[in-house]
Amino acid sequence: MYVVTGATGNTGRVVAESLLAVGKDVQVVGRSEKRLDLLVAKGARPFVGSIADAQAMSIAFSGAVGAYCMIPPRFEVPDFRAWQRAVGESLAAAVHGAGVEYVVFLSSVGAQHTEGVGPIVGLRKEEDRLNALEGVSVLNLRAGFFMENFFMQIGAIRGTGIMGLPARGDIAFPLIATKDIGEYAAERLLNMDFTGKSTRELLGPRDVTLDEAAGVLGAAIGKDDLKYVQFPFEDAEQALLGLGFSSSSVSGLLEMYRGLNDGLVVAAEERSAENTTPTTLEEFAHVFARVYGGGAQ
Repeated sequence: MYVVTGATGNTGRVVAESLLAVGKDVQVVGRSEKRLDLLVAKGARPFVGSIADAQAMSIAFSGAVGAYCMIPPRFEVPDFRAWQRAVGESLAAAVHGAGVEYVVFLSSVGAQHTEGVGPIVGLRKEEDRLNALEGVSVLNLRAGFFMENFFMQIGAIRGTGIMGLPARGDIAFPLIATKDIGEYAAERLLNMDFTGKSTRELLGPRDVTLDEAAGVLGAAIGKDDLKYVQFPFEDAEQALLGLGFSSSSVSGLLEMYRGLNDGLVVAAEERSAENTTPTTLEEFAHVFARVYGGGAQ
């Protein structure tokens, strides 16, 4: 049996669907039974509970040979670091208590650093927790910047005609489609071809600047003049707070963007066939255009 956390999210859903497609026994974890219905219809067994509840997770993981683990980004929580710690400790305890043999954990590019990279620090801490467990093989997937994060720019594009973040527009960094992460994680769980503690970066097909991304996405939605603008950190702070992000989450995100600008949130591996994934930004732009026009992802 496999356990998939974050099963209603972009990567977890793909992991669960991929495992179910080849007839595996899959238990999907989520906060809402209703949101798990689509996976249940495909053969999954639902487990409804908080991922930060160690007792609940120990039940969810019982009997599992493999697990896909992640820390959902709950940016509205009052103390984001405390949320990451609670979830991380819950997952590590569940893996250890249930005797899970194989774990794939979703981390991030930049997790080679233990400070100065905002929420990525919390992911590195969870890597360390899982790596400290005996008797379990752990594969930490350090993925690039999700292409799906650009969906958060749709409101700004509609309202102001621009894309914007506090990150510099001329820095190229790895962009990856979450579908590719999920498919890769599922393949490794199916093959069970990793032993001990290991790390694999997933870097998308190429590094892309935000200036370039604005051009590609703009062309897809019929806005050939769409530009990326680097926002002052003060403006970005107010915008995120206005969206309902907690002050602790905003502080962490701004630290991450400073780290990106300073060259910290970068790949540690040389690009290779093993860490390059197929979906291009141009392909993703068709999905972006559909969502921008009011369609489903």
